[in-house]
Amino acid sequence: MPKPLSILYVSSEVVPFAKTGGLADVSGALPQVIREMGHDIRIIMPKYATVSDRKFKIHDIKRLTDMPIEIGDKTYLSSVKSSFLTNIRTKVQVYFVSNDDLYCRSDLYIDPKTKEGWPDNDDRFIFFCKSVIETMLLLGWKPDIIHLNDWQSAILAPMIKTMYAKEPLFKNTKIVFTIHNAAYQGIFPADTFEKTDLPQKVMTPDGMEYHGNVNFMKAGLQYADYITTVSKTYSKEIQESNDFGFGLEGIFKKKSRKLTGILNGMDTDVWNPEDDEHIPAHYSKKDFSGKVENKKALLERFKLPYDEKVPVIGIVTRLVDQKGLDLIEKRLDNMLKLKCQIVVLGSGQKEYEKMLQAAAKKNKKQVGVEIGFDEALAHLIEAGSDMFLMPSKYEPCGLNQMYSLRYGTLPIVRATGGLADTVIDLNENPKKGNGFVFDEYKAPKLLDAVKRAVKAYGDRENWEAAMKRAMSADFSWNRSADKYVELYRKLLKKK
Repeated sequence: MPKPLSILYVSSEVVPFAKTGGLADVSGALPQVIREMGHDIRIIMPKYATVSDRKFKIHDIKRLTDMPIEIGDKTYLSSVKSSFLTNIRTKVQVYFVSNDDLYCRSDLYIDPKTKEGWPDNDDRFIFFCKSVIETMLLLGWKPDIIHLNDWQSAILAPMIKTMYAKEPLFKNTKIVFTIHNAAYQGIFPADTFEKTDLPQKVMTPDGMEYHGNVNFMKAGLQYADYITTVSKTYSKEIQESNDFGFGLEGIFKKKSRKLTGILNGMDTDVWNPEDDEHIPAHYSKKDFSGKVENKKALLERFKLPYDEKVPVIGIVTRLVDQKGLDLIEKRLDNMLKLKCQIVVLGSGQKEYEKMLQAAAKKNKKQVGVEIGFDEALAHLIEAGSDMFLMPSKYEPCGLNQMYSLRYGTLPIVRATGGLADTVIDLNENPKKGNGFVFDEYKAPKLLDAVKRAVKAYGDRENWEAAMKRAMSADFSWNRSADKYVELYRKLLKKK
């Protein structure tokens, strides 16, 4: 039997401790499944103000208290605390890098007053990366793999490969760097480089220099042993154009032999129509009857009339351009001329919030809108809708389409990133189809896909067959974890 691996999983956010997006979901789920496989995986993240010592039973580690970390001409003290990420099957140790000056703020990355990144985000995550290394050195724990995620941890790669190249603890350690969204790269002024203490050779076009600035993500790409993204299609898209690579497409293409996509999983314990605590009626692919009850409850929540012949299209999203709201805005009136109802949960750009609220006011029997986020309502929309609309401009992986498939709610998506990897068009492939897909990011293409979905809903026999296929798909984290562990082992075999 192969020897268990030692893995340090480095992330700037982890569910349930801190979350702004999908990175946190991945970081909270994947390590637990890898731990269940018998590997010694540990997580390290910053300790933000929102992370409660009492709630999460976080305790001090005496030998990791008040470690001096130099950032330019400043010295900060780093104290690392510990807790566990637990579920009914296992627990994963989590280290928290603590410094009140840097992390005790009202938001993880953004100043709510200016809506911009904190002006010292470079200091905050250089400090985090330096603290990670000091923690490993003082613990004397030797990781086989250090798994980095997004720009916040990216400069650990050049630090270990240059500053600590002769350190015995990291002698055979391999670095995996996962890109969850290439749009967020950690770009800072050139003088940030001096704070990293990296050798000057790293501040070159072959390192982290980027149009006269420093680019943390680029540093990770240049020095990691292997790069992953969160879906096969996204791994190709980021090599092809600026629309997906955001200026780093040339680097992604250059690194293509060390780049692959591993589709994220989903939490099948939380998202399970057979025992979901947030929905009034449970159901399965063997018995859909509970779905009708959820549909009635959903429409009642939005004060919309129920008609078994009228499909409900659900939308749970950030109301921003990236999620295709500009396409929806252009064709909403046309969609409402179809025999359908639309329910929306989300928040974002004010113009889209107002547009949807106006549509709900004008079409009181057809449109329901709630601005904000409500976890229970998100589950009810997945369970009670017949279709789920997700026309993203780009979507590295996406989770809502997976939730929808698991709940027998057929997705209507654009063929991008993880959406392209999970949804099969019912018209193009009637025997394997589980949703509706359009290729070009154009409003008429979106409308055509919605029309096809509404028409298909009238054929109950074929619709229910598609629902069964959708609910039979495996999007568990076990599948993803197997692929990561396989990758880890391949890397460790290479000298």
